[in-house]
Amino acid sequence: MSYTALAAVAHRIQVGQPLPFNVRNADSTLLLARGHRVATAGQLQALLDRGALVDLTELLGDRERLAQLPREQLPAFWREGLGRVADVLQSSPGPGYRDALDTAAQPVLALIERDPDLAIFQVLRQEGGDRAVYGVRRSVGAAITAYLVARRLNWDAEAIERCFKVALTMNLAMLELQGELAEQRTPLTPAQHAAVLRHPLRGREMLEQAGITDRDWLFAVERHHEREDGSGYPTGTCEVGEIASLVRRVDTYTAKLAARGHRGALAADIAGRQMFMQDPGHPMTAALVKEFGIYPPGCFVRLVSGALGVVVGRGPTVATPIVACLIGPGGRPLPAPQRVDTAERVHTVSGVVGDHAFGREFTADELMQLALA
Repeated sequence: MSYTALAAVAHRIQVGQPLPFNVRNADSTLLLARGHRVATAGQLQALLDRGALVDLTELLGDRERLAQLPREQLPAFWREGLGRVADVLQSSPGPGYRDALDTAAQPVLALIERDPDLAIFQVLRQEGGDRAVYGVRRSVGAAITAYLVARRLNWDAEAIERCFKVALTMNLAMLELQGELAEQRTPLTPAQHAAVLRHPLRGREMLEQAGITDRDWLFAVERHHEREDGSGYPTGTCEVGEIASLVRRVDTYTAKLAARGHRGALAADIAGRQMFMQDPGHPMTAALVKEFGIYPPGCFVRLVSGALGVVVGRGPTVATPIVACLIGPGGRPLPAPQRVDTAERVHTVSGVVGDHAFGREFTADELMQLALA
């Protein structure tokens, strides 16, 4: 490893904010881990006085640093990145919220750019948790999807990142309620219905109180349930805007992929077909389905041969993904995953199956490792 003096990069440290890199002693042993907060200016000066060091590789931007990592290390960075985003979303918005959100979001954006197939895995294969975690998972899945679709639509970089942040924060006012409703098998109570109708406006208010001044961001959060024909809510306006229009579609699609108390998650191919039927011909919906494919990474499929496997990568068309077969045509588990190209006729996908077809459940980590094999 190569090191530089902490003094050379002290300008990148903000007192009270998470460290953007590890800080090491003069003998290179770890003093403070990345994410630790330097509490006072005096503590920072003490580190400088003792000749603290920083690994040069950690000074690279998130995109540059992740571009150099072996692919098999990416799942650990996904866990860390999504965990940090979840922490920010579950915190109470206040001073410093935007900086905290930016800091947490940048590594996730870099991970999406580095490996879009693994990014789609995060949307389809997020693991369970309590009520608040359900809402956070939905927000993160929608944000990843919005970023990928906006990029396919060739939006400029600023609009793509703004789209990610809008999707991430659009349900800020009802994260816990989302989890409650996901478990609920009875109709909404009047209070719940009112909270749902109110959450776009309340979400904008919360962001404004946290110091967000980006008018396009705030506008899109306020209008992410409005429709161009005036049938949306909370106000029924026809003035929606492109970002809000895309985020609404993304929210609808990712909701179909999420399990709820009264139903399981829809199969990915059915979710895609429903989007086309509900929104025929719209370029945003077309871009969404093209980006994810009929069989997106992370879904389980059966091949015409009878083999069963998990989609680990997108292929040349929406219907021809790369599949890691786990069970052979005869119904017996394979000694090792067998990767096949479903563009070949013998390996054509016949349909999506559930976890039960394998006789066991898989963790998100297990599935990501299959994608990396």
